[in-house]
Amino acid sequence: MKTLVRSLNHSSRAMAKSKFEYVRQFETDDTCLRNCYIVVRLDGRNFHKFSEKHNFAKPNDNRALGLMTRSAQSVMEELEDVVIAYGQSDEFSFVFKRTSTWFKRRASKLMTHVASQFSSSYVFYWKEYFAEQPLLYPPGFDGRVVLYPSNRNLRDYLSWRQADCHVNNLYNTSFWTLIQKGGLTTIQAEERLKGTLAADKNEILFSDFDINYNNEPMLLRKGTTLIWEKRDEAVTKMVKLPNAEEQKEITVTRSRKRVCPHHCDIIGDQFWEEHPDILERDDC
Repeated sequence: MKTLVRSLNHSSRAMAKSKFEYVRQFETDDTCLRNCYIVVRLDGRNFHKFSEKHNFAKPNDNRALGLMTRSAQSVMEELEDVVIAYGQSDEFSFVFKRTSTWFKRRASKLMTHVASQFSSSYVFYWKEYFAEQPLLYPPGFDGRVVLYPSNRNLRDYLSWRQADCHVNNLYNTSFWTLIQKGGLTTIQAEERLKGTLAADKNEILFSDFDINYNNEPMLLRKGTTLIWEKRDEAVTKMVKLPNAEEQKEITVTRSRKRVCPHHCDIIGDQFWEEHPDILERDDC
């Protein structure tokens, strides 16, 4: 029987080869350079229209942000070589450790797997966050792959994305406050904010609407950082005690790695000092 199976397998491999197989030579080598962090960043495609069609709250919808985070957690749970992810608004960046060999480090494989896992999770978990709002059409996400050779490069990239979160959220908070509380039209609000700096926007919020931007939720100002952490969890199980015929229910505590969200500053050193296991040594 084993001889027959080996014979069939050999025949299948032989049959797979044909005169058309030369077309594989047209495939390009997209293997990512070794000893570099691989970052896959996803962005919502035409999410301005998507958010309007699905009645997202302005300037921020906590349901939408929660759904983005849950989808990103799904990606990390599927691809454990993602050591950290950062997201804000309709984007998320996933960082693969520099020693990762997933999919032989092929950029196209990594990007498409992240994009498909994220998109399918977004649809799968939609009802948990938008119970009263039906999904009218499938969301789309585009992706890109970028390599960063050093810890400083990677930290600067993540700092850039968090700084972008702050700039965008401050503008959107000011813009929609002028409309929702100030009674301005979208054109008037745009004109009011034209040429203003961060200090000017903070002053408008505070002087005109008694809003201290620094008191806004950290989720909105800093975005969401996902990392792996060990957490203790209580588990109930049945055990048979020595010299006893019956089983007894006991609760035990065990440590388990989980993907945990943080809403904090990642530009300064404190976060990285508290989580030194995220980055690999530059001399590796």
